[in-house]
Amino acid sequence: MLRFIIRRILGFIPVLLGVVIFTFFMARAIPGGPFDFIGDKSLPPSVVKNLEAKYHLDWPEWEQFISYLIGDELYIGPVKIFDLDPETPAYSYGVLRGDLGPSFRYRGQTVNDIIGRTFPLSAQLGVMAIILGLVIGVPAGIISALKQNTWLDYSATFVAVLGVSIPSLVMAPLLIWIFSVNLGWFPAATWGAKPPYFQNMFLTPGFDWGNYFSHAVMPVFALGTGLSATFARLMRASLLQVIREDYIRTARAKGLHESMVIYRHALKNSLIPVVTVIGPMFAALITGTLVIEQIFGLNGMGKHFVQSITNRDYAVVLGTILIYTIILVFSNLLVDLAYGWLDPRIRLDA
Repeated sequence: MLRFIIRRILGFIPVLLGVVIFTFFMARAIPGGPFDFIGDKSLPPSVVKNLEAKYHLDWPEWEQFISYLIGDELYIGPVKIFDLDPETPAYSYGVLRGDLGPSFRYRGQTVNDIIGRTFPLSAQLGVMAIILGLVIGVPAGIISALKQNTWLDYSATFVAVLGVSIPSLVMAPLLIWIFSVNLGWFPAATWGAKPPYFQNMFLTPGFDWGNYFSHAVMPVFALGTGLSATFARLMRASLLQVIREDYIRTARAKGLHESMVIYRHALKNSLIPVVTVIGPMFAALITGTLVIEQIFGLNGMGKHFVQSITNRDYAVVLGTILIYTIILVFSNLLVDLAYGWLDPRIRLDA
């Protein structure tokens, strides 16, 4: 097990490096630059030239990449190994040292500042949506499979298809219209508008959890209902296939109680497809969901990622993609470890 984990973690290094290289050069291959337009106005060429010099965008791309990867300067102890621009002080310390660089559009802010401010809210929204989807979808899929071709199965299947068919783009405004505009039960926006809503919640004395969940319930429900429908359909199809396997027939032939057959022998194996999709879904959701963030006015990573592409804010694009990739590869590692627990026939030390 330990050898498998170490081997997988070492395998992440070329993956992350490849993503950084590809994203770095592809972002710069897109026509236009970060300072071509500010708002609706184009800047004078002299101003653009000065801004590009400030952020070293006038350097050759290979020097920009070295600066982004390991910084403008590199020291080993007190000895300076190299300096890409000896005439000016270093402004980039390199992504390998945890510096994702400055934002070109948000003056005075670094990518670390932007991600540190927006990631916690996006992560909370994504985690709670996945939990809601699992709590609703997995039991619904189990009941639907065990009660196949009954009214319970037809009802659960109908609700699942309905949940998949209605996108969050439709669900979110509908929730706002019903529960915020007409009933006034929940606020329509401002979740995470103040730092205590998503920073140091457990350390803040007298934190208002009721107010927190009143802000969270509609965004989480709008995102989680579609996930629950997906989980329910996967769970139903997988469980129907598993309960027809030979080892399930053998367990029943030995006289085991039906509940024991289902929950000890069938359920774990039927969870494998659900666990498989959770890995990439988890990475995608906790790094930002643009539609939900826009509709509910959330200051999350999804909004900044899309805006950074439009604004050619290369550092923000690279930073968000890198965070997404790191979460994705480690989520897939956890999925692989879960495979070994769900199905002992899967060997992780091979």
